[in-house]
Amino acid sequence: MNVLLVFAHPEPRSLNGALRDVAVQALEAEGHEVRVSDLYAGGWKSEVDRADFTQLAPDVRLHVAAASGEAFAAGALTADVREEHDKLLWADALILQFPLWWYTMPAILKGWVDRVYAYGFAYGVGEHSDHHWGDRFGEGTLAGKRAMLVVTTGGWEEHYAARGINGPIDDLLFPINHGILYYPGYTVLPPFVAYRVDRLDAAGFTRVADRLRERMRTLATTAPIPYRRQNGGDYLIPSLQLRPGLGGPTAPGFALHLAGPAAGD
Repeated sequence: MNVLLVFAHPEPRSLNGALRDVAVQALEAEGHEVRVSDLYAGGWKSEVDRADFTQLAPDVRLHVAAASGEAFAAGALTADVREEHDKLLWADALILQFPLWWYTMPAILKGWVDRVYAYGFAYGVGEHSDHHWGDRFGEGTLAGKRAMLVVTTGGWEEHYAARGINGPIDDLLFPINHGILYYPGYTVLPPFVAYRVDRLDAAGFTRVADRLRERMRTLATTAPIPYRRQNGGDYLIPSLQLRPGLGGPTAPGFALHLAGPAAGD
């Protein structure tokens, strides 16, 4: 497979940097071709502003979605964004790697999403009708490709458990897994999460690295998170409410959007 790893950590000598190298080496050992978008090293511009839309007249109010769609249709997006589009279309699998900062991804990675996920490329795709509400959540430009997160956090695994003070890790990562990866069509794999990374000794790093190598070895075969397809019949259109009777009376929060026993179906 072709694999794109988008890396978001400012220090190449960090634990994240070491894990990135482990992942790349493991993937290449399996015969995959790997490209890395190192956002900090490449000086990625994270904010969306008028500089992204050179075709926009100075006296026209900036409406980001409209300007993004017009620039994408005209082939006028900036060169750095077009380069990332080419990588995403090339890749059979996408890995987003980052430290969990304040319960989410670093700003530079969010800015990569904001700019690269252009209207007409990652959203605003497909027909809207009384039976189909755009190509998204299981459909879209990136359908048929795999994606996963590689995340590090200083907190304990227990802190991110079902009764942990930080909330379940799957809930914290839901906006990224479901709202950023699944939205444009990716088949989303369970995340790889390394806990208590600020206190890892050599033996601890070896254990984490071995787990990561195994996840890279099984990148093509790991069972995905069973998210419901938006246009698959589970949701009413256009309200996009889960149909009555699905999810069961006790399924918690985000688990409603999983198909099968996890959602109480």
